[in-house]
Amino acid sequence: MNVETQALGHLHPAARAEAALDDEARIRHLHRDRWIDYPRAAQALQQLERLLVLPERQRMPCMVLHGDSNIGKTLITAKFLREHPPVFDELRGVEQRQVVAMQMPATPDQHRFYTALLFELGAPHSAAASLSVLERLARDLLRRIAPRMLIVDEVHHLLAGGYREQRAALNLLKYLANDLRLSLVVVGTADAPLALESDAQMRSRFTPLEIPRWRESDDFRRLLRAFESVLPLRRPSDLSQKPIAQFLLAASAGLLGEVARILTEAAELAIHDRSECISLAHLETVGRATT
Repeated sequence: MNVETQALGHLHPAARAEAALDDEARIRHLHRDRWIDYPRAAQALQQLERLLVLPERQRMPCMVLHGDSNIGKTLITAKFLREHPPVFDELRGVEQRQVVAMQMPATPDQHRFYTALLFELGAPHSAAASLSVLERLARDLLRRIAPRMLIVDEVHHLLAGGYREQRAALNLLKYLANDLRLSLVVVGTADAPLALESDAQMRSRFTPLEIPRWRESDDFRRLLRAFESVLPLRRPSDLSQKPIAQFLLAASAGLLGEVARILTEAAELAIHDRSECISLAHLETVGRATT
């Protein structure tokens, strides 16, 4: 199908090229991760950037980024990591990273924490090594890599451990932040701030930033228009119209990940049936299939 570029004015320029592809290729493009800018995400990225450029001091400021599961926190940190990729220092022969990111193990165990950290750093090590060996190796590597920030996702896993395990894990995080003079960003569900409550120093050091669920608002309608501009459909869908916006809010429970999934599946239906735009009927079909 030949597609005239001027007929795709509802799309972002990059999406216009995708809209000209065949159906199979467009569907592949539909299912990849994509960044949609919105005010709270921009605020989170701005705050992360601010922490990254602050000068070293004895007590580095930190942040807890929290919100319900599937609200978009991981997309925010992934974008931040893309904006600050590793750089290889040719003179020293060392890869330097401004930002190191990892996931908190499912149980807050120090040995597993250092093993996960070393894995993210790409450092070979023995799984049978003692905690002291893993800790020394991780600290030495971090000093050479010289990060300005450590991001720990899934920090709510701290709550899976008992009081002693929680205290030990919190002390470990505090120790790394103090020892390496870096900003610590912990990311998790709405329970993430609770994971820090048992330590007064951690609680006072961390600035909370919540990514809330979406509600009926001009910002939500702008979000839907932004989605429409990047989905490679050849006709405008007018996603910000009231019936569609209300349906998406109800079907997604205000979760960004669900909004994206529903729109992606509805767009695929619109490609298959040749309508080339998302209708309320498409959304209702997707909704019925997931209930």
